[in-house]
Amino acid sequence: MRIGLVSQWYPPEGVFIPGNLATGLASRGHDVRVLTTFPSYPLGRLYPGWRQRLRQQENGGGVVVRRVPSYPSHDRSVARRALSYASFGVSSVVGGAGWLRDVDVTYVYHPPPTSAAVAALLRRVRRTPVVLHVQDLWPESVLQSGMAPTGRSARRFAHHLDALMRVTYRLASTVVVISPTMADLLVRRGVDPDRIRVVWNWTDDLFRPVPATAEARAALGHRGRCTVMFAGNLGLLQGIETAIRAAAAVRDLVDLVLLGSGAGEQAARRLATDLGTDNVRFLGRRPAQEMAALYAAADWQLVCLRDLPALAGSVPSKLQAALACGVPVIASAGGDTAALVASTGVGLVAAPDDPVALAARFAEAAATPPAQRAWMGGCARRTYQERMSLPVGLDQFEDILTKATQQKGPA
Repeated sequence: MRIGLVSQWYPPEGVFIPGNLATGLASRGHDVRVLTTFPSYPLGRLYPGWRQRLRQQENGGGVVVRRVPSYPSHDRSVARRALSYASFGVSSVVGGAGWLRDVDVTYVYHPPPTSAAVAALLRRVRRTPVVLHVQDLWPESVLQSGMAPTGRSARRFAHHLDALMRVTYRLASTVVVISPTMADLLVRRGVDPDRIRVVWNWTDDLFRPVPATAEARAALGHRGRCTVMFAGNLGLLQGIETAIRAAAAVRDLVDLVLLGSGAGEQAARRLATDLGTDNVRFLGRRPAQEMAALYAAADWQLVCLRDLPALAGSVPSKLQAALACGVPVIASAGGDTAALVASTGVGLVAAPDDPVALAARFAEAAATPPAQRAWMGGCARRTYQERMSLPVGLDQFEDILTKATQQKGPA
């Protein structure tokens, strides 16, 4: 197959799904062309050593990558985020439509929906089928993130986003979602269930079981008691405040270590200071190459999400990372995340946005014998390999893309 892969996010950025998919499909003999922009995620600043150009072409891993310019932003400004998304939509059409004109199928990584602009044009002009890979439900996740306008402006904003998403879903031959609940939500929104496929996300191959080292334990500040680690985006939807309040309630039992950064970091730091927590540590961002060792050095991995309807179908990538490393999980979440953890025996579950319930799970984690934790870790690794690993995902996407090329949607 000749596959066009369109994503605003692509390595060296940490959004690894599009990159893994591109190189994996190329290794299976497919001709893969990637259309993306210049790296700026997650801080919204162009990476050091990079300079935006009208077009830049790269070759690596059997994949040809074309980069087109965009306005870099990932802060809390709705206007700047919208400009970033829209600018990539425009530049991808101008700089990529001709380059992708002879592909058999176009894969689009969402969000944002503006990434589908060039795919929509190719479908209209050349009847090229589209596979849309949905990571977040819009407009729900945007409206509930705390970034959307309020009042009457919010209603107009939601209406326009909803209309944009309906158009985006309609242009796709197949809509791939990351959880069963997300599939159900899209069916309720009018998407034909026959066009929906569920493919669990995988994680970066850097995440794997490794021995715990003294250096990694020292990096976490491990002091010989139960250490719970949260690694990832300290954003507005993660419910970090719940975790901090829960840790404060069991400060004599558990240490909570937070790795990462994001829009919710400063508020989380202020809360930890206000509560006087001496068992909550912020370690900032760490190199990806260190993460497997840091996962091994912690006793538990924390996955938390706020209690919002739009997040019922969300499965944070940190869950797959923990499972791939063979580490037990504490999930402060609902929906598919909670169901997966509970049904597979990989850890403990607390209701989302409930610091009392999470504090109880922290205390239970501290009392869990090492042998039981090791058993949970084994369940975690098996669950990942059987349901979520990259080879499993590549098999599914190869089948989805092949079937999409066999149909030409109405122009």
